[in-house]
Amino acid sequence: MEAAKEVTFDRQAALEANAASQPEPDTATLVDRARKGDERAYEAVYRRYVGRVYALSLRMCGDSQMAEEITQDTFVKAWRGLERFRGDSRFTTWLHRITVNLVLQQRRSLGRRAAKEEVTDDVDGLGHWARPADTGKRIDLERAIGALPEGARDVLVLRDVQGYKYREVAEMLGVAVGTVKAQVHRARRMVQETLER
Repeated sequence: MEAAKEVTFDRQAALEANAASQPEPDTATLVDRARKGDERAYEAVYRRYVGRVYALSLRMCGDSQMAEEITQDTFVKAWRGLERFRGDSRFTTWLHRITVNLVLQQRRSLGRRAAKEEVTDDVDGLGHWARPADTGKRIDLERAIGALPEGARDVLVLRDVQGYKYREVAEMLGVAVGTVKAQVHRARRMVQETLER
């Protein structure tokens, strides 16, 4: 008679296989678990939304290093304030609101610092990067958006890129809906003019 083969049970492998076969929980479930202190759930939320938060930060501030810092600060602030998330709006709306506030706060901070810096009219002394770019080159959409004044860029990114409704953009930026509509119209026109050059 053949000897029975020994069957071993690898508990960790079984758990991993079971987890892989389970559908990913929705955001509301992950947020609820994270509110209860589940760090792995919050890590899953982070992985799910870090790209979107970074893209929003980058489009609004135009600087990759600053966008990385704002992204990190957004998730730290969200983790610390998760208990205050009431669920009245979507989690992504709340997360993007934190991001927008941090970008605006960063701008105010930079504005105060810039006011203390010395201004010069000597462009030649600043090097080749300070001279205007070759106007013969076509500007792509990202550059056209990045060239917008901050307020116009903010509303355009939130409305046309991120897809928020006018009312949501107005709430995020603390302005009237009519102001948002006017700024979006102006921003679209400016981008179109830039692209037609």
